[in-house]
Amino acid sequence: MKRALLILLVISIGGLGFAQKSYEPNWESLDSRECPQWFPDAKFGIFIHWGLYSVPGYTNKGTYAEWYWNALLEDPNTANEKRKLRHEVITSFHNKNYGADFKYADFRKDFTCELFNPSEWADIFKRSGAKYVVLTSKHHDGYCLWPNKEASTSFGMAWNSVESGPKRDLVRELTDAVRDEDIKMGLYYSIWDWFNPYWTKQQQQLMSSGNMAVNFNEKADKVTPAKKKELKAAKEGLSKYVHEVMYPQFKELVNEYQPSLLFSDGDWWMNDELWETKPMLAWLYNNAPNKDEVVINDRWGKGRGQHGGYYTTEYGAGFEGIDKPWEENRGIGMSFGVNRIENIDDYRTEKELLFMLADLVSRGGNLLLNIGPNADGTIPVIMQERLIQIGNWLDVNGEAIYGTRANSESAQWSEGKRPVFSKHDFHAGFPIYEMTIAPKAGNAFKECWYTRKENTLYALTPGWPKNNQLVLRNLSINENTKVSMLGVDKELDYTIDNGQIQIDLSTISINDLPCNHIYTIKITNVN
Repeated sequence: MKRALLILLVISIGGLGFAQKSYEPNWESLDSRECPQWFPDAKFGIFIHWGLYSVPGYTNKGTYAEWYWNALLEDPNTANEKRKLRHEVITSFHNKNYGADFKYADFRKDFTCELFNPSEWADIFKRSGAKYVVLTSKHHDGYCLWPNKEASTSFGMAWNSVESGPKRDLVRELTDAVRDEDIKMGLYYSIWDWFNPYWTKQQQQLMSSGNMAVNFNEKADKVTPAKKKELKAAKEGLSKYVHEVMYPQFKELVNEYQPSLLFSDGDWWMNDELWETKPMLAWLYNNAPNKDEVVINDRWGKGRGQHGGYYTTEYGAGFEGIDKPWEENRGIGMSFGVNRIENIDDYRTEKELLFMLADLVSRGGNLLLNIGPNADGTIPVIMQERLIQIGNWLDVNGEAIYGTRANSESAQWSEGKRPVFSKHDFHAGFPIYEMTIAPKAGNAFKECWYTRKENTLYALTPGWPKNNQLVLRNLSINENTKVSMLGVDKELDYTIDNGQIQIDLSTISINDLPCNHIYTIKITNVN
């Protein structure tokens, strides 16, 4: 009996060791961790860009308002044309309305958040149908929305929302409210501070030039002593920033707020060796209080779409046919932080956003849709409206979105030449109508999007099918197959002809329509 118990104890300990896998600070080990299942099931999340930049809430159209401080201090002699224009526009606006002597730090007194009601925000997010929320805990300006001492120490002034501005722990308040609505709460964290005194702008530019690896390795003999001294100081400044600001902040967020998701940013111009992010991620996977739940993105060093828990695109097209969770993130307008000069024509309509959501989910992705609250803590009403409209549609069609996976064919295309779109097409707009309801002459278009749950297939139609008939090709069904429309309490008749399934929608009247813009046909027992 004792021998049997000892064997059971050894097996139990071995099983525990297997379950509690230890991760090493290298990508082979870190990438071996599967993305927690809640993320690819969620499909729709809310991004929130909110901070000191929300006070001016301004930039030229088509650019990011949260880059206000960076644009003010831009060197027009080294900037490209787009950045140079943004610098000119924001500098002119700033000097006219605040004065040339008004510092970015002076916006702290006006970041009041006096109308911020986290419960109201969380209620809107719940009604939107979002399954997760991601708040900017710290953007590239380094200002923290929680009481972080490293921010204030390194900047030499109160540089968080508890010691200045609203005098509130905004991360804590929203985290608690969102979780009360049974929504996952995530945090955006910028690993890059533009102007942190520990690591100056000049040092950053020196290191981002690509010379660091060269100057400290095989061609070191070609570097002048003065340049070598400069590079050494830059590397020491980076190390001070990483170990005395970035690491402590990251660990504090994880331990204090236990975010379900960590959205890193600011990564793109320096590799992960210089950022030293792999040891930080190994610590996260091994030591986070919620280590089995937490999800990370792919922005931990130059080269996105290579490592991390899931891949990201930004005002982009997303992916197709990859065996990896992914997410497209974009604003309702063309800025993440609120841009007060954007008007109704700059905002995506309900229909456009629903088409985007269906298209992205059909290809296996998530949509992280951004809102930019005002400095007083209110969410612009047009943004609230768009979120509620999405939620109303999801109330009917959520079965075809949440927990689904990409079908072997993400869409059914019509005959014709399939259009090809560039990254610019997706960034400048999103050619969603051209690929569906408004194709160019001779081009093919998507007649429906597909999503799947095991042997149940969902066909999401962009608009109402012509002549009340939906014809689906290349599907294999059996005698147990049933066809219906989500939100309509009746089965639909169908016929099979030459391998095509023709679904009759004529029994659904206009008064039966359960939603707007996209209608979901549910087909069971698809082989």
